[in-house]
Amino acid sequence: MTGLLDHFARAAARFPDRIAIVDGRGHETSFAELKARADSFAARWRDQGIGPGHRVLIARAVDADLYASLAALWALGAVAVLPEPAMGLAGLRHAARVTRPKAFCTGGWYRALGLLLSELWRVPTLASRPGSAAISHGPASPGDIALISFTSGSTGQPKAIPRSHGFLMAQYDAIAPLLRSERAERDLVAFPVFTLINIAAGQTSILPNWKMSRLATLPPHALRDWMVRQRVTRALIPPALCERLAEAGLSGGLHQIFTGGGPVFPDLLARLQRPDGPRITCVYGSTEAEPIAHLDAAEITTADHAAMSQGQGLLVGRPVPNLQLRIRDHEIQVAGAHVNPGYLDPTHDAGNKLREGDTIWHRTGDAGRLDDQGRLWLLGRIGSQVTIAGAPRFPFQIETAARQWPGVTQAALLDHGGTPVLALSGQRDRLPQWRDAASGIGIGDIRHFDRLPMDRRHASKIDLQALREMLNGR
Repeated sequence: MTGLLDHFARAAARFPDRIAIVDGRGHETSFAELKARADSFAARWRDQGIGPGHRVLIARAVDADLYASLAALWALGAVAVLPEPAMGLAGLRHAARVTRPKAFCTGGWYRALGLLLSELWRVPTLASRPGSAAISHGPASPGDIALISFTSGSTGQPKAIPRSHGFLMAQYDAIAPLLRSERAERDLVAFPVFTLINIAAGQTSILPNWKMSRLATLPPHALRDWMVRQRVTRALIPPALCERLAEAGLSGGLHQIFTGGGPVFPDLLARLQRPDGPRITCVYGSTEAEPIAHLDAAEITTADHAAMSQGQGLLVGRPVPNLQLRIRDHEIQVAGAHVNPGYLDPTHDAGNKLREGDTIWHRTGDAGRLDDQGRLWLLGRIGSQVTIAGAPRFPFQIETAARQWPGVTQAALLDHGGTPVLALSGQRDRLPQWRDAASGIGIGDIRHFDRLPMDRRHASKIDLQALREMLNGR
């Protein structure tokens, strides 16, 4: 066996009756059941000709069978292809064109996609019913590709990212210490990578009972009710769900929150923090390098808050162990075993990878700085600077500061026809105060919106293109 499969097998042997996954319908699957399901899938798919190196495109509900499918494919030495979910059918078609899969792994109504999409007409569908023959594990090695995922595509066509078994184990080694607990936890998990870590570590994952692509319409009480019913002890969720949780109120059994996938602003932390409330850990990373840094919210000082309110960036914490991190021309660059070394299409490497001897540096595209304590601060995206009062400024610095103005709930600064425009949502009656604060830093154009548009992936970042269209419509 290889990497995560070794850990999964040990967890299933050690905690056979412990619940591994609770899906969105409340159906529980134990570790023993999950392993048996994975083994039966592997036996069936081996008989269908799936073997080492074969790429298998996956489109199915996020439930226990999804993770059993991943384990089954890895046991066969096959490569799982996971399309970018935020792109819907376009993402599935793009993944099929780029990876040319040997088979299509699906279930339920997703099976119809094999007939609807021309890219899949000649791709055989794997049987969803289990096999019965035993199967021996072990055809893959650490350097073999385990899965292919995709970038968000927010700046163009999504790039395919191959991840080896060794890479996944390095990612496990980077994340597992953050999640380690001596007690049996019940984790609400919104990030698939954390579910994989939990399966390998023997912890229970509670999956969302809503679509992650529809966070904007999720009622806060629905989130809290699901957490109470499932006796959630920890939450591994994006900032957008933290916003809902802050509105609904924390559930009594929750003792820790891990949040990332988008900026975690000080005003959100202030709404979540209570004297007897959960510990909050903010995790910063990217699709190609997760995690990069983490921050215990309780360690943010008064001076740190003042620096963020003065436009000095967003504190994201200390780089994780065994990661090389440097700042070059303001850009955060990282290297290490859990940093993706390249893309499926080598031509994509030119803009994002720097090879220096045996070291491959990943260019995150994020601007940052390290303070005298070795902590990382985010400044914004490279190339996003806007001229304010004759000097270039990263919009993100201004947005972080504006989020702390009274009554502001969202903030986005962008160049609109050569003029810096600060778009805000929140309490409209505070607009005169916001104008005064903005004029003090050289911004004269303030626009108020009921709500700013968010990205489709985690609803945690402003969709700038949609916002520009809103501005043009005025």
